Amino acid sequence: MIKLGPGRLVVASHNAGKVREINELLGPLGIAPVSAAELGLPEPDEIGTTFAANAELKARQAADLSGLPAIADDSGLCVEALGNRPGIFSARWALAADPRVPPAEGPGSAEGPRDFGLAMRRVQEELKALGPEASRDAHFVCALAVCWPDGRSELFEGRVDGQLVWPPRGDRGFGYDPMFVPAGYDLTFGEMDPADKHAISHRAAAFAKLVAALG
Repeated sequence: MIKLGPGRLVVASHNAGKVREINELLGPLGIAPVSAAELGLPEPDEIGTTFAANAELKARQAADLSGLPAIADDSGLCVEALGNRPGIFSARWALAADPRVPPAEGPGSAEGPRDFGLAMRRVQEELKALGPEASRDAHFVCALAVCWPDGRSELFEGRVDGQLVWPPRGDRGFGYDPMFVPAGYDLTFGEMDPADKHAISHRAAAFAKLVAALG
């Protein structure tokens, strides 16, 4: 069992949508989150080769710099026909302003203004290039890391499977949500009420494991 009682906790992210979603999931635990951006903490270079490695390095830096427990996730869309790309590079696919520039894939941070409309179009164009028989199966993965200033850390992972649609639908959620329909549903994450999404999302699955560990 891990200890994460009421009090301040750093959400190690500068992504406003992600911070909002994590804050909503932390609310029932009586925890008062503060974002890395609010504390003026820098974003680390995401040099890990897995979701888990990137989540831990973000939480570890925030905990070390703030002196507070920190939580971070690394999440992304894995499209099976594209060899599970964009995967850990999901945010970086949204960075380039020029659609002729290929998505950046390699060590480094995903800083800068993001255009997920562009990222979704890139996914669609790559699938289209594979032909009409290309599978639309995809899944979201979330790796959630909690780190303490004393060096302790815990890791939890969640996943949700579904299918991609085009054109995107809905203006809720963030990232690739408007093109992802979770298995067993007709609405995209971008169309769902946030409470309904929180009940089934990859991030919710990881948080459920965290809450169980707090048990």
